[in-house]
Amino acid sequence: MKVAIPKERRAGELRVAASPETVKKLKALGLEVVVESGAGLGSSIPDTAFEAAGATIAADAASALADADIVLKVQRPLLSGEGQGTDGGDVNELALFKKGALLFAILNPHNSRDHVKAYAEAGVNAFAMEFMPRITRAQVMDVLSSQANLAGYKAVVDAASEYGRAFPMMMTAAGTVPPARAFIMGVGVAGLQAIATAKRLGAIVSATDVRPAVKEQVQSLGGSFVAVENDEFRQAETAGGYAKEMSDDYKRQQAALVAEHIKKQDLVITTALIPGRKAPILVTADHV
Repeated sequence: MKVAIPKERRAGELRVAASPETVKKLKALGLEVVVESGAGLGSSIPDTAFEAAGATIAADAASALADADIVLKVQRPLLSGEGQGTDGGDVNELALFKKGALLFAILNPHNSRDHVKAYAEAGVNAFAMEFMPRITRAQVMDVLSSQANLAGYKAVVDAASEYGRAFPMMMTAAGTVPPARAFIMGVGVAGLQAIATAKRLGAIVSATDVRPAVKEQVQSLGGSFVAVENDEFRQAETAGGYAKEMSDDYKRQQAALVAEHIKKQDLVITTALIPGRKAPILVTADHV
C-alpha cells in the first residue's frame, strides 16, 4: 500500500504532513512511503532526511500521487481555478488522485462545500482531521489543540518582533519604560497559550471570551477578564466546551466595551473561532 506525502501548495503553508520519525513508523507497518521532492523544506526537513528514514523521493506531485492509496496533507488539495499554487500557475491537485484513494488533511468542510462535492465526484474518500473526537484515545491525532497551542505562542512571538518597544517594564538610567498592554480575544487553547506567553514576556495582559468558564482560567494565568457579563453570557457555552454564537444585541454591547478597552492596548491578538462557521470579525477599521 502506497502512502504519498505531497508538497503543500497553499500560500503561507510551511508545514508538511510527515516527518522522518513518522515515515519510519509507516515503514514499520509495511507501507511504501513516497515524499514529493521539497515537501519538507518549509519545515527545515531536507529530502535526504526522508530518504534516510526509508521514503522514496518523487520528482513532482504527479509522480508522488500516482497510484497512491493514502494521501497525507496538512491543507486540503487545491482545485482548478482556485488560485495559483506556490509553484505558480493554475493547479488541480485533486485531479492527480486515483479513484478510491484515502485523503487525510485539515479540510474545513463546512466552509468548503465545493471541495466536498469534488471529493465525491473524484471518488476520493476524504477524512477531515479536525473532526477527530477530542477524547483521550485520540489525543495524539488532535490537529486542533496541538496546532492552536503553537499558534497562540507564535502569535505573541511575532507580535513582540513587530512591536517597537519592550514587553516588560524596563527601568533604565534615562527613565522607566512602561510594560506593553496585550489584549487576547478568544480564550481557547490558542488564547490561553497567548496569555501565558505574553505574561511571561512581561506584558500586562487582558482577555475576552463569550464563555463564562474561561474567566477563572484567564485570571489564573495573571490576566484580567473583559466581557459583558449578562444572562446571555452566563449561558454561552456548548456541552462540548465551545463558544456559541451570540445575539446581535450582545455583539453590540460587547463591541462597545471592546472599542473602549482596545484604545489603551499596544497589541491585540485574535484567536476566536466558532466550529463550522466563519471566524467572527472582532477588530474593525474603526477600532484600529
